[in-house]
Amino acid sequence: MSLKRYLIGKPLANERLDHERLNKRTALAVLSSDAISSVAYATDQILFVLGGAIGVAGLQYVFPISAVIVGLLVLVGISYQQTIHAYPGGGGSYTVAKENLGQRAGLIAAAALLTDYILTVAVSVSGGVAAITSAYPSLVPHTVAIGIGAIMLLMVVNLRGVREAGIAFSIPTYAFIAMMLVLIGMGLWKLRNGVTPIEVVAPLGVDKTTVQHGGSFPAGYALLFLLLRGFAEGCAAMTGTEAISNGVQAFKAPTQRNAAVTLSWMVAILATFFLGVSYMAHQYAVMPTTAETVLSQLGHHVFGTGLAYYALQYSTFAILVLAANTAFADFPRLAGILANDKFMPSQLAARGDRLAFSNGIISLALIAMLLVWLFKGDTNALIPLYAIGVFVCFTLSQAGMVMHWLRSRERGWRWRAALNGVGALATGVVSVIQIVTKFTEGAWIVALIIPLFIVILQSIQTHYRRFAIDIAFRGRSPILPHAHTVVVPISAVNKATAAALVYATTLSRNVRAIHIEVDAKATPKLEREWDRWDIGYELETLASPYRSIVAPLVEYVRTIQAETPGALVTVVTPELVPRHWWEYLLHNKTALYIRTAFLFKPNVVVVAVPYLLGHDYEHEERGPRWTAEASVITGETRR
Repeated sequence: MSLKRYLIGKPLANERLDHERLNKRTALAVLSSDAISSVAYATDQILFVLGGAIGVAGLQYVFPISAVIVGLLVLVGISYQQTIHAYPGGGGSYTVAKENLGQRAGLIAAAALLTDYILTVAVSVSGGVAAITSAYPSLVPHTVAIGIGAIMLLMVVNLRGVREAGIAFSIPTYAFIAMMLVLIGMGLWKLRNGVTPIEVVAPLGVDKTTVQHGGSFPAGYALLFLLLRGFAEGCAAMTGTEAISNGVQAFKAPTQRNAAVTLSWMVAILATFFLGVSYMAHQYAVMPTTAETVLSQLGHHVFGTGLAYYALQYSTFAILVLAANTAFADFPRLAGILANDKFMPSQLAARGDRLAFSNGIISLALIAMLLVWLFKGDTNALIPLYAIGVFVCFTLSQAGMVMHWLRSRERGWRWRAALNGVGALATGVVSVIQIVTKFTEGAWIVALIIPLFIVILQSIQTHYRRFAIDIAFRGRSPILPHAHTVVVPISAVNKATAAALVYATTLSRNVRAIHIEVDAKATPKLEREWDRWDIGYELETLASPYRSIVAPLVEYVRTIQAETPGALVTVVTPELVPRHWWEYLLHNKTALYIRTAFLFKPNVVVVAVPYLLGHDYEHEERGPRWTAEASVITGETRR
């Protein structure tokens, strides 16, 4: 508990929830870092496709492709502006799709969003680690360890609460924004003043001569497919666009206006940076490699190898790692909404000590760490899985908004519906392009994961529906015993055993003390001590040829229930509670095993009677006391 308080902080009262909400500047850092950080790898992904096929000639297409993506970004941004005002309760694509297109569409959006958030953490952290290993190649062997450490740090900070996470992450986010403005500004100034680029880098192991001469240039359908593939990879720049509409309730009042303004800032910053990086990559003839990113090479062009270059790399690392924080802010919130709708475990709807959705934060961190380990922190291996789910969400959200306007017919509904319809068509086409062009690169995994998520969500809701039916009270107790037998397993004659027997006599007059014989040599000694104790109950000894305590006990209880149908059996087990937590390791867990064994047995109740080692029971003042003497256990009373 002390460690928890040190890492997470003191609990916050419910009344502090409003104080934990974010203003626009802090929300930009928390909810927009994913989208803004994508400029660190979106241009790279376009050039990996184009450069790998046609060499440096592919640079002429990077800016037009980026411009088309930015146009789509603006269209989606306007659509989510309308979603914020129409659905201020949050939930984004899931809420819009569920209420306007039906439950199944809502579950598709939810599954796609959950998948995207998990991949956001894995991709962002891996990209951040790549920025550092570009500057320090000696750290490459420690990529996975650095990534897992970064995820754990994000988890701890988010467990401290949304507001504290926002304050902690604002400085790195704004530092990256400042460095990008300086990079683009100085880079364009140098281009205008005739500064020539340094030597062209051959991409992905392509021969340098081939790169300089343009390589073999595809035409017709081959070129079209290549451009579509580059477009699909570059659409990773739009991930995170939906985060603000999902987390409207995280903003301070007026929530809708603040969320809408923050969304506008995010779209403007992302569009500027993405176009700037792609344009400079073309002008400086920069091609990414597996060892160095586009931003790193542009930093060398513009800043050289001085302090400014390392400031760019460190801020890039920080923003990419913090981009995962967008998922940490939205995944638990979406999981909480789904839990309230009975599609996720109810524990995910509960807020922790710091008013954050702690269970969702921990779950996301564990899954993301597993992904980083499985893919060895390789951004290029994770990117093909990325952005597919988010475009499915874009499509369903905008299609849902079309239905919303058609039903509500609010002022301006025609042009709003038309705008959302165009957006839905555009993002739907992009979804198809992504699945087709990236299918063999890993998109098939996402195509399987999303339906699997939907099956899991539906199964959870089915369980809760059946649970509600089964647990409903209809005026009759589920347990109406004709007889009540209490069974007390005895392993030794001691104070813990006496406490369990005294408690058993308060439940029923039919108490059975049994000993399960694991060691035949120790049984005679126990029987002699039992006879000497002489408490009025016989000790039954059960043979256990396989040295199991649980199996003979289960069979003994089953026999009692067979002899007396409808009987209630209570198993009372003495349980030692050591003074210190580490002392638990020195004692067996028999009571736990017994509780587990009877968990799914009807009409069986297991009670553990704790005996606190070191506690002075004899001098504890609590009025009339019972002692474990024979006269007490046989039914007589003595003060």
